[in-house]
Amino acid sequence: MNAPDFPRRTTSDYQQSDAAHHLHAFVDQQALNREGPRVMVRGQGVYLWDNDGNRYIDGMSGLWCTNVGYGRQELIDAATRQMKELSYYNMFFHTTHPAVIELSERLFSLLGERFSHVVYTNSGSEANEVLIRTVRRFWDVMGKPDKKVLIGRINGYHGSTVGSASLGGMAFMHEMGDLPIPNITHVDEPYWYANGGDLSPEAFGKQAALSLERKILELGADKVGAFVAEPFQGAGGMIFPPDGYWQEIQRICHQYDVLLCADEVIGGFGRTGEWFAHRHFGFEPDLICIAKGLTSGYIPMGGLVMSRRVGEAFVEKGGVYAHGLTYSGHPVAAAVALANLDLIERERLVEKTKMDTGPYLQKALRDAFVGEIQGVGAVGAIQFAKNKATRERFSDEAELTWHSRTVGFELGAIVRSTNGRLIVAPPLVINHAQIDELIDKMRLAVDATAQKVFGTGR
Repeated sequence: MNAPDFPRRTTSDYQQSDAAHHLHAFVDQQALNREGPRVMVRGQGVYLWDNDGNRYIDGMSGLWCTNVGYGRQELIDAATRQMKELSYYNMFFHTTHPAVIELSERLFSLLGERFSHVVYTNSGSEANEVLIRTVRRFWDVMGKPDKKVLIGRINGYHGSTVGSASLGGMAFMHEMGDLPIPNITHVDEPYWYANGGDLSPEAFGKQAALSLERKILELGADKVGAFVAEPFQGAGGMIFPPDGYWQEIQRICHQYDVLLCADEVIGGFGRTGEWFAHRHFGFEPDLICIAKGLTSGYIPMGGLVMSRRVGEAFVEKGGVYAHGLTYSGHPVAAAVALANLDLIERERLVEKTKMDTGPYLQKALRDAFVGEIQGVGAVGAIQFAKNKATRERFSDEAELTWHSRTVGFELGAIVRSTNGRLIVAPPLVINHAQIDELIDKMRLAVDATAQKVFGTGR
């Protein structure tokens, strides 16, 4: 693969214009303007090139989304055909169109008989916004209008809009905008390494799950409509709950008639080696938020998937569903999503992630690094710690993992850091040699950080 025929404009020219017009996500904008962002110009397979011709292996699938990699002609062709045939129409005015119908047929063939209806959105944030309204409307329809409280988790992430950021449990986001909105609260996250103390992972997992039961009893089960969580916490640090956690959560939700909602925006479409992450963890949600891997990031699309219990209640008892989006079920997005699912099935990427590349990645991570590693399939996290035996963490752990992430970028490997964890989630099409390349560069980056801190390697 050759570097792209760039630059068309100088990198500094692009950077100056970018600084004049954009506010980037989750950065100090003044600092970014001084540094200047990388200007990405091309992607192919698992690689990206910037405007200066530097090549990067994408260890984060864009933002957890490019499951089939970059430059897939099948998806480009699907978008082109659909644009020629029907570039846009809506799902208002008592209308529909073939692309969205065929997508839903395929989606529910993957989801199984438990699920029946979907509302399409443009993103995961929007899917979680729709979830809030849907949960509250469902309980209205069921004659229990007081069940309005939604419970999320501390350090959970569900998006950046007002409702979805409220549902998430990140304090620094709540401080920006007087969040959370009313009738949203949070319970403990299942982060054993940080919070488990002397408990075994399984005992701590049950304790974390029981914080949900305590909150339901505190508020009153007649007031609580839903519990919403990621099967594994993504932006919060790639935190995998201990064994048994989700089974206890499901028991609690069933006991108190609380809807169990899975945010699969990151976990869906093969990331864990299952089509949907809730299957890996062995629980059955009532509502599922999807996005990212639905189209492999080629075009924006998300959705809220409803179980039959919820979807059929809306049809049979709900009357007018007072919700709609201009681009809900967009025909081009639906056509690309369908082509993406076809490709994932045809190349058996879910099975490959479960049986081949996923285990290879997990072993490579554990062979390369001495700290605790969490993950499964095509997702993993390295926990930084002063002392692995005692789980003592660095006071400046966020700076250390950020240093490793930054060095990794300079070496040509894109990974992510969150608090004290270095995160990797490559495209599902990655092969063994590319995994070796990614891990080698990550190891060099971590060694550089260890040298900075201790004067020695990892």
